[in-house]
Amino acid sequence: MLAGKRILLIIGGGIAAYKSLELIRLLRRDGAAVTPVLTRAAQEFVTPLSVSALAGEKVYSDLFDLTDEAEMGHIQLSRVADLVVVAPATADMMARMSGGHANDLASTLLMATDTPVMIAPAMNVRMWDHPATQRNLTVLHMDGIRVIGPETGDMACGEHGPGRMTEPADLFRAITAALADGPLKGRRVLVTSGPTHEPIDPVRYIANRSSGRQGTAIAEALRDLGAEVTFVTGPADAARPQGVRVVEVETAMQMREAALAALPADAAVFTAAVADWRVAQPSDQKIKKSPDGLPMLDFVENPDILAEISQMKQGRPALVVGFAAETQEVEANAIRKRTRKGCDWVVANDVSPGTGIMGGTENAVVVVTEAGAETWERMGKGEVARRLAQRVAEALG
Repeated sequence: MLAGKRILLIIGGGIAAYKSLELIRLLRRDGAAVTPVLTRAAQEFVTPLSVSALAGEKVYSDLFDLTDEAEMGHIQLSRVADLVVVAPATADMMARMSGGHANDLASTLLMATDTPVMIAPAMNVRMWDHPATQRNLTVLHMDGIRVIGPETGDMACGEHGPGRMTEPADLFRAITAALADGPLKGRRVLVTSGPTHEPIDPVRYIANRSSGRQGTAIAEALRDLGAEVTFVTGPADAARPQGVRVVEVETAMQMREAALAALPADAAVFTAAVADWRVAQPSDQKIKKSPDGLPMLDFVENPDILAEISQMKQGRPALVVGFAAETQEVEANAIRKRTRKGCDWVVANDVSPGTGIMGGTENAVVVVTEAGAETWERMGKGEVARRLAQRVAEALG
């Protein structure tokens, strides 16, 4: 699939640099040409010889190489690729990219290119969570940089959390999707998924039975059509989609913040089963049984994320799709929901206990649009996702 494509691979200086060797192998095996660039720090983790041997090309690292720069080599390198990939993208690299620095070959290439850029962040969890990194991430998204990962897991430093570089096979799939000439190439889509957990005290919470399977399938189907997908998910059971940007949240308030941060987008698909209410004042200690009777919990409404984004005056996605989980009058409730929320489409399903749909692998939906209601037969959630993604592509033209 990548035959004839050229990837400019910038390898940053982190322990995850070793993964770039496997990524080069996968890209070459699929027919891509890989031009490698190593930062000075990257050479502390992988050698130019090993990178060059796998890529079958010269390794570039020096901005002031007299031979290369006699013909403005950094300009040439930045323009001939079909995609620029930074893997791993360290905290320092992200900071320099967001600040527009050009003080070495890698940062100069990134400043001089008019080619799409994809980065795979990798760093310590505290560095990833630092406000400066998150600000830089926001700027990079605004600049149109495609961000893949990071993943959550154990780190070389012994800590656990988000910050692991996306695995080479998953990054390879993301690169393939980015270079695919699908109908959604160049489009940005927001997908929310899973349940939310609203805390009662440190050990209890309010939740629902959403597995997140349908949201994951939709994100993957949109990715396969070439879209750049931001996937905002609550604590779902389903595996996270690969080749998309994943944002993990827990509560409805956090999901709202993440969804707004993912804008602007061409389309937004709200599959998440967001809790309607939360406890007004969650206890900071476990609530104990008391001879005085049951505890009194005061509830407040959660933000209506679908309605808020559907009714935005500025920056509203061109297409907003809501989901409705119903147990009665599915079509009638979906029609009313579409009008009430102000979204373009509502995809509704019957989640009554006997259907096995909520948490299951199949779905049967009614798609409500301005033109009316259309009933789809029961099918796998993957097929529902593919049909819906195709409809999104058609709607966006």
